[in-house]
Amino acid sequence: QVQLVESGGGLVQPGGSLRLSCAASGIITNFVAMAWYRQAPGKERELVGTVTRGGNTLYVDSVKGRFAISGDIAKTTVALQMNSLKPEDTAVYYCNLQRSGFAPRWGQGTQVTVSS
Repeated sequence: QVQLVESGGGLVQPGGSLRLSCAASGIITNFVAMAWYRQAPGKERELVGTVTRGGNTLYVDSVKGRFAISGDIAKTTVALQMNSLKPEDTAVYYCNLQRSGFAPRWGQGTQVTVSS
């Protein structure tokens, strides 16, 4: 059974930084990509960024230049470095694992609050 465990959320002031981490446990086959999503109160879950098996990354426009995803595919871990945080970045952040032929797996979520 594949499980994802996230860590690193918390409260930070506007302009500050946080680093989220996600580790996948279990037997991982047919790896395609890992991603971070977020869901703010009253809003739908949205993709923040993705890192593929080949190391390619993509980001939603609202975080480009501020967030960076890094992944260790061999260890099936992924991190999200968040800089210049804004109040609108406040959300529950979820780690996501995508594998060919398997349903996506989700972490339990970690709260990020940006407030003064």
